[in-house]
Amino acid sequence: MDGLATAAGHEDRHAPLKNYCRGLLLPGERKSIEPMAARLDPGNVQAARQSLHHLVAKAPWSDEVLLERVREQVLPAMEKNGPVAAWIVDDTGFPKKGKHSVGVARQYCGQLGKQENCRVAVSLSVATWSSSLPIGYRLYLPKEWAEDAERRKEPEVPEEVGFQTKPEIALDQIRAAVAANVPRGIVLADAAYGINTEFRDGLSKLGLPYVVGVQSSMTVWEPGAEPLPTQPWKGQGRPPRLLRRSDRHQPVSVKQLAMPRSSAFKDVTWRAGTAGKLRSRFAAVRVRPAHRDYEKAEPYPEEWLLMEWPKGEAEPTKYWVSTLPPSTKLKALVKMAKQRWIIERDYEELKQELGLGHFEGRNWRGFHHHATLCIAAYGFLVAERNRFSPSARVGNLGFSAPGPAPEFRPRGSPRAPRAA
Repeated sequence: MDGLATAAGHEDRHAPLKNYCRGLLLPGERKSIEPMAARLDPGNVQAARQSLHHLVAKAPWSDEVLLERVREQVLPAMEKNGPVAAWIVDDTGFPKKGKHSVGVARQYCGQLGKQENCRVAVSLSVATWSSSLPIGYRLYLPKEWAEDAERRKEPEVPEEVGFQTKPEIALDQIRAAVAANVPRGIVLADAAYGINTEFRDGLSKLGLPYVVGVQSSMTVWEPGAEPLPTQPWKGQGRPPRLLRRSDRHQPVSVKQLAMPRSSAFKDVTWRAGTAGKLRSRFAAVRVRPAHRDYEKAEPYPEEWLLMEWPKGEAEPTKYWVSTLPPSTKLKALVKMAKQRWIIERDYEELKQELGLGHFEGRNWRGFHHHATLCIAAYGFLVAERNRFSPSARVGNLGFSAPGPAPEFRPRGSPRAPRAA
């Protein structure tokens, strides 16, 4: 805590920061300011409440600096039980009534599994095979918030924060991790991110391989196929440069590709679960993505398409695409794709034990400060857990971790167009 407290800047913030993290770690149903103050200093609740409230809702310390300090202290402990294997992109929702708390809108809430009034935050976690830690965390600001100057004023949304899609927020977090020389891993994400072509292209430009979920409607060229070459130039006008399709030469959806291949699916066990070994049926083929490739001069490179078709199901239930090497074995693909679920423990403990969703304030700064301190407290638990964990052993997966990233483009420099 001493190391983290100095990252908050002014010395007056050091004691409140330690107290806030202590309050998050102590037993208690609610981890909002009022009940934490009562547990921390029962004889002087009002003064404790004011101290905690000022630290979280008012004090202008940097979430990024504090999260960097957490990462610097926790990652070495994690890596004692194995190297970084993955960077995991995800988002989490917090049901919230009313319309004045920053970012609240009717949108999909993963916690409830449906559209509901909530706010959603995008996160980037770094994971070994045995543990993981969020290193980036930012509220998704819906367009109706981002474009309403009056609505932004009360919760003090910073002027530089405009509308970004969730994949764009995630790419910014990944670029920041590359710039900070965080030990690289294979990027994992669900279909909400993987289906976004600009997101996948952004990862490839950064030199980061990925295994990301996609929807069954994603179109690809079947193994060995690709779009037609450009039209021959007839000697007049500008030479044609775009790829083509024809009535008889079209890509197919990944579901259409999978259905006739039911006999190609094999049983794969990827790890032991609490109720026994986790296994299902998988198949993998090499394909080329086809999204708007008629607007390109060169076809997309080949990638892996990984498909899961559990026994008893009428059709495949999950699909992933991956830029792992062509020599990668099926079990290694499956093991990496399924590694994304390690962060479920993070969110379960952050929400149920550390009160990630308990902040009751309305402003932008308070929402992020509370989350950052929850991650700091959780980082302490992760580091302690790794001190006593046995070393993780996963064997040779058939591919190596990403090498050094290409030159990083600073924030504010030209960027790829936003996704629709």
